[in-house]
Amino acid sequence: MIRNLQCLEISGYQEMKVRTSCAGLRNLLQGLRCSVRYYSKHSCLQTVCVYSKIKPKQCCILDCAGSTCTHRTLPPGSILPWRCFSCKEGTKIPSKRKQNASITSDLLYKNLLKSEQENWNDISARYKAMTKRIKEKLEELHNKCTFSLGSPRIRFGENVYFEENGCVFLSKADDDEENGDMLFSTEDLGFSDAFIQRIRISPDQRYMAISLKSENSEEATCVIIKLGHFPVVEKVIPSVFSFEWAANDVLYYTSQKNLKCQNVFMTTFTNQKHTKLVYTEHDARFFVDIYCTKDRRFLTINSNSKTSSEVWLIDCRHPFKSPVLVQARTKGVIYHVEHRNDELYILTTYGEPAEYKLMKAPVAASGKENWQLVYALEKKTKLVDLEMFSDHCIMFLKNAGHLYLNAISFFSHSVQSIKLPTWACEFELESQPEHTTSTCYFQLTSPVHPPKRFAYSFKENNLIEQAVQEVPIITNCHTTRLLAKSKDETLVPITVFHNMNSKELHRKPLLVHVYGAYGVDLNMSFKEDKLMLIEEGWILAYCHVRGGGELGLSWHKDGCQHNKLKGLHDLKACIMLLHELGFSQPKYTALAAASAGGILAGALCNSAPELIRAMVLQAPFVDVLNTMMKTHLPLTIEEQEEWGNPLADEKCMKYIKSYCPYQNIKPQCYPSVFITAYENDQRVPLTGVLRYVRKLRKAALDHASRTSEKGNWVPNIILDIQASGSHCDSSWEDSLNEVARHLAFLNKELEVCHLQHHSKPCK
Repeated sequence: MIRNLQCLEISGYQEMKVRTSCAGLRNLLQGLRCSVRYYSKHSCLQTVCVYSKIKPKQCCILDCAGSTCTHRTLPPGSILPWRCFSCKEGTKIPSKRKQNASITSDLLYKNLLKSEQENWNDISARYKAMTKRIKEKLEELHNKCTFSLGSPRIRFGENVYFEENGCVFLSKADDDEENGDMLFSTEDLGFSDAFIQRIRISPDQRYMAISLKSENSEEATCVIIKLGHFPVVEKVIPSVFSFEWAANDVLYYTSQKNLKCQNVFMTTFTNQKHTKLVYTEHDARFFVDIYCTKDRRFLTINSNSKTSSEVWLIDCRHPFKSPVLVQARTKGVIYHVEHRNDELYILTTYGEPAEYKLMKAPVAASGKENWQLVYALEKKTKLVDLEMFSDHCIMFLKNAGHLYLNAISFFSHSVQSIKLPTWACEFELESQPEHTTSTCYFQLTSPVHPPKRFAYSFKENNLIEQAVQEVPIITNCHTTRLLAKSKDETLVPITVFHNMNSKELHRKPLLVHVYGAYGVDLNMSFKEDKLMLIEEGWILAYCHVRGGGELGLSWHKDGCQHNKLKGLHDLKACIMLLHELGFSQPKYTALAAASAGGILAGALCNSAPELIRAMVLQAPFVDVLNTMMKTHLPLTIEEQEEWGNPLADEKCMKYIKSYCPYQNIKPQCYPSVFITAYENDQRVPLTGVLRYVRKLRKAALDHASRTSEKGNWVPNIILDIQASGSHCDSSWEDSLNEVARHLAFLNKELEVCHLQHHSKPCK
């Protein structure tokens, strides 16, 4: 299994989370993604992708390498899909003039923040009753759709490890889990406000390493416990991102500081304990992560930027030897490494076309001149995830909106391809007991279909639906896949869901979803709020615009940097096609986006506000130009590969300015807007959101004051600033409240009556 080299093991009303290794390659292929983890009301570990945070109350999965992964209904790892800038403005500058300017800026920020908080307190009452009813409905659906496949576990011989409610337990394979011994408890060790993010068990099971993270911090703490009759805490390491056991008593880990990971350390638990630095990345565009190959032969140090990568190997049989380079970084070449039978299996963009291919090379001669092709993807096919086994390789693919499973046999060199059920939009790999297994387990889901468990047998070459527990069957929802012709004639996929019993679709409310950045797909995993909307007669549309990754790496490349406007043209074409085909109309249409998806959503509001009536944004990135001009922010340099460098290229500056939401606000009739932002968000500067809201509100009021027509409409522009939570993490209750407030806002703006009291008629 190959891990994302840039992800933060942390993903909600669109998409960020630290991915664990049990879910295969997915995050590797989508770059740095962050997911929202939170506790359910029963304190079970959760993961959410930011377009909807309502998640089942389920437990943590432990894979055979001792890692943890959330048993989710959302894809692993991705907020809000995205926005990666810190709002920390860097070091103090000794200039007196600049110090005074900084004081003025801080005062302005505090005044804006206070003003928006008071404004929200004044108007929130109008949504209170409907928010309460929506919360009750969502909890009812949650209880109805929640199901459990049992507590996932990892087996080492006769020992079975499993996690529940913030505790890690050990039991014997044949014993009832109620007889298990508790090895670790977050509460007992004083980490009651933290969740378990990752677990690694040493090969001889003498040690267990656990990372803990709170919802208000980007950085995790690693706790190493010496196992035995009386487990004891051996070491605590702050600010850790990823870690792996290279040997029984040798742990490698990466340190994280100011959203960056650039150092790898080795610490030993032998008689002579010591810690030393073994690798440092000096290029600010690169992010360092470590991973252990599925067969535990090598530990890999992975240094990735958004366009190139470099991997170093540490032989787990000789963990004190220096790392060995696989292939020096090459511009435009991304690669990730697994191992089998003294050969490296390399997933890479090397060669033409510049899409992912599976290649192999001898460990002793790993340079790209020795890479041999094993399998190449078809044109416009997205590699979603990859999992290595001893005799097979499983690839999950997406083509024309459909999911496929390809099984590659290393013995017969054959490829078996199976088309997965047409209703499926997302999949999630389950942890494998060991890499020699003959069966691959995974789940399929869609925004309105709860997860269903499947198994693929290598021996039988067939797909088996696992009826472990009954899952509600959605029979009244129709799925339609469309293609919209963009400005340059490119066909853009759209996935549409609606209630089959609905009549007069042109009068039904429509919620459009968009992201379009970093090569990340729109999150289409199950969410109770989407199912509720379908039951209430809404239409849901997912626009897979360029800049995202739905059609492969070229789809992303065709929508980033100097091609960013193509994503905007795609979004316009999608909404216009939906209206032309009778799916709602502008006055009943709303747009939802989060993080970097806020760029296209905000740009649409500036350029074609007549297409929608309302918009909900979560932690939106709306001030691209000003942010990219601040090189002291920790991730600005890294982000230049996505947006360009406006400081070094005047054409780039003008191009970013042409679509930047903040820069293009003007007096006109805007849709109503509801924005949720976080005081502790280190990735989307709150200052930029505050400036955007102030400027947008002023432009809308200026337009209204200039037009004196009777019944002139003034949009509601609302900013809800959350003191708790962050770009990547929120509690269960906060998540539920946020989604309910968004839906209450949309119901009022689109004048939807389903969830309102009917004491007086709707307009």
